Amino acid sequence: QVRLAESGGGSVQDGASLRLSCVASGSTWRTFCMGWFRQGPGIEREGVAVIHNDGQSRYGDSVKGRFTISKDSAKNTLYLEMSSLKPEDSGMYYCTARSGADGYCGVEYASDMDYWGEGTRVTVSS
Repeated sequence: QVRLAESGGGSVQDGASLRLSCVASGSTWRTFCMGWFRQGPGIEREGVAVIHNDGQSRYGDSVKGRFTISKDSAKNTLYLEMSSLKPEDSGMYYCTARSGADGYCGVEYASDMDYWGEGTRVTVSS
């Protein structure tokens, strides 16, 4: 079992920056991919950014160039640096992980991710 705990959400103005963190615990060695998904009001969950154990990262089209995903393996911590935030970035942000030795690590399908945190809320006001 892998447990994920997010932090860093908050309320900010349009154009501001935030950094989200996610501490992973438990059987983290069972995972090869971690990432962030989000869900806004009335919107299905969408992939924001993911990172494979080999360091390769992928981003959703709406955040490319503005968000950066990274991880500190020594601390079992995943980060999401968000800049130039827009009101449409508002929502609940979930830290996720996919179990297995290896495989495709992408933002396309929330159903691919096996573990989910409780989420941290981000609100961007215009």
